[in-house]
Amino acid sequence: MKRSTFWGLFWVTLAALYLFLPLWGAFDFSLRAERDVIGFASYTRAFADDDFWRTFIFSNQMAFISIIVSILLIVPTAYWVQLKLPQMRPVIEFITLLPFVIPAIILVFGYIKLYSRPIEIGPLTIFPPLTNTDLSTNVLLVAGYVVLALPYMYRSVDNGLRAIDVQTLTEAAQSLGAGWFTILFRIIMPNLRAALLSGALLTFAIVVGELTLATFLGRPAFGPYLQQLGQHKAYEPAALTIVSFLLTWLAMILIYFVTRGSNAQVTGAH
Repeated sequence: MKRSTFWGLFWVTLAALYLFLPLWGAFDFSLRAERDVIGFASYTRAFADDDFWRTFIFSNQMAFISIIVSILLIVPTAYWVQLKLPQMRPVIEFITLLPFVIPAIILVFGYIKLYSRPIEIGPLTIFPPLTNTDLSTNVLLVAGYVVLALPYMYRSVDNGLRAIDVQTLTEAAQSLGAGWFTILFRIIMPNLRAALLSGALLTFAIVVGELTLATFLGRPAFGPYLQQLGQHKAYEPAALTIVSFLLTWLAMILIYFVTRGSNAQVTGAH
């Protein structure tokens, strides 16, 4: 037991050093923007940049919209598969894994190739070009973000549905006269709060740091801004990288505490 504990601590310590030493190096570097002074000048200059706030706010807006679209798309699908089509689960899981196989660069070039000209069937125009206005390009950007977040959001929702008795809840609601809309939004979704929050925070972390889609679609997102800033400045990108890392870890901590509280309630209920 002592030998096993020693090697366990050894490998955990080695992994922690491997992960956190580069972060410490970036943080230490970000504090040296002024000669012979350790301070937060790089953070002050980064936060004073109007482009930072413009791109950061834009990415947060896109993240919020992507989360809403993901929930409206995935929750009814996962609920129906759980309730009526369990034999389709392998197919749905395979589809949700495709973003791990298909790179974002292929996805965005597919969007540009397909939607940069009108989609027509005979004399009818089904879709106008979706890359000719900011609004339509934002639609494509959100669609890409939903695809990238699909594996994380779907698995969060699916695990949440497996943790509750969907069949019993649905039958009880139907016996009281509830329709499908009421069942989904007033019964199922409230029981998926922890799962939805987990998927939403993971989606937020993905969207805020995403680079490829926003760059090739020409949108003023935080990822391209950070990449361009790194081409002509040194300390400010390091500072913003640390800030992005802290935001991601804050999201993970929120997931941990919310999920832990939900599990404790379920255990207590049983």
